[in-house]
Amino acid sequence: MKGDSNEQALLKGLANNDSKAIETIYKDNFTMVQTFIISNNGSYDEARDIFQEAMIALYEKAQTESFVLTCQIKTYVFSICRRLWLKRLQQLGRFTQQVDSMEETVAVEEDLVTHEKRNAEFVIMDRALNSLGEPCKSLLEGYYLKKMDMAALANEFGYTNADNAKNQKYKCLMRLKKLFFSQYNIGE
Repeated sequence: MKGDSNEQALLKGLANNDSKAIETIYKDNFTMVQTFIISNNGSYDEARDIFQEAMIALYEKAQTESFVLTCQIKTYVFSICRRLWLKRLQQLGRFTQQVDSMEETVAVEEDLVTHEKRNAEFVIMDRALNSLGEPCKSLLEGYYLKKMDMAALANEFGYTNADNAKNQKYKCLMRLKKLFFSQYNIGE
C-alpha cells in the first residue's frame, strides 16, 4: 500500500532527524491535537507542549529497530496526546475519572474520524471567513470571538444603534453561511 510505505518513510525520516519528515508529521497532525486539547479545557500553548511531548515519544520509538507501527501515525500521535492531556487534566484537578480506564471505554479511531471531520470543517470555515471581506469579517469576529455586545459593535463600526449592528451581523452571518456551504459541498 502506498500509504503504508509513505508512513514508514516518514518514520524513517523522523528517526534520521529529516526536517521534511518532521514538518510533514507536524502539518498532518498538530491541528487535530490542537482542536482536541482546546475543546477539552486546554489552550494553544498547552496543545503545543503536549504535541511536542508526543513527537519526542514517537521520535524515540522510531529510533529503535524493534518498533513496528501497527496503525497510522496520526492515530498513534493522537492517542499519545490524548493520554498525556487526560493525565495533565487529572493532575490539575480538572478531570476526575481514572485515566488508565479511558483506553478501554473510548475508541481512538472513532475520535480521530470525528476530529478529522471537524478539522476539515474548521479549514473550510476559515477559508469562508477570509473570503467574506470587511466589515463583515471584523463584525462577526467582534461578536463571536471577542464577545462584544451589539452596542459596542455599533459604536466601533459606526452604526446608528445596536439594532442596525444586529441586522448587519445577521446579513454577514447569512453571507458566511452561504460561502461555507458552497465550499463545504465542493469538498465532499
